[in-house]
Amino acid sequence: MKKGVLAGLGCLGITVIAVIIIGIIGGIFAYKFNNTAIALKETSTKTWANVESSYQRRNDLIGNLVKTVQGAADFERGTLTDVIEARSKATAVSIDPTNITPEQLAQFNQAQSGLSGALSRLLVTVERYPDLKANQNFLELQSQLEGTENRINVARDRFNATVEPYNLHIKKFPNSILAGLFNFDELAYFKSEAGSENAPDVNFEFE
Repeated sequence: MKKGVLAGLGCLGITVIAVIIIGIIGGIFAYKFNNTAIALKETSTKTWANVESSYQRRNDLIGNLVKTVQGAADFERGTLTDVIEARSKATAVSIDPTNITPEQLAQFNQAQSGLSGALSRLLVTVERYPDLKANQNFLELQSQLEGTENRINVARDRFNATVEPYNLHIKKFPNSILAGLFNFDELAYFKSEAGSENAPDVNFEFE
């Protein structure tokens, strides 16, 4: 009887020790997963800030371009109004960098595509204004816009490059289980549309 009790206690002790060891190993694994996920997501968040910064620069250039065009005699007001309204709509779309979803980016791209189209029409219209085409300030702004478009593309590519390792980290098993427990959601990739851009709030008024 005593031997049975002792054997039972021995098995219980081994079980308890095994549970404790498994718990410690699991805790270490969860700790490492959580820290890595946080670091990878923070990198993506910071990189998205660079994307927004590039769009901000482009927005400032567009603002100066519109002001320059406004100074041209008899320039088509409707074309300028389209750019201003498109920029206003783009401003209304904001993205939470800590939770970038496909739906958010789709809405973002739709708004920015409208702005891109309006800006393209403005630049086409300028072709009918020789004096404006020869305006050195306008030419400089146009050149800077082209360079900024390249910077935006680079920033978006770098953002996507940071999203990939984060998504892979949280989607691999058994990380996927912990991702659900710690609320780490998959981030969306930036799928650029031709001429998509983001414009912070800048108001223009015709005199």
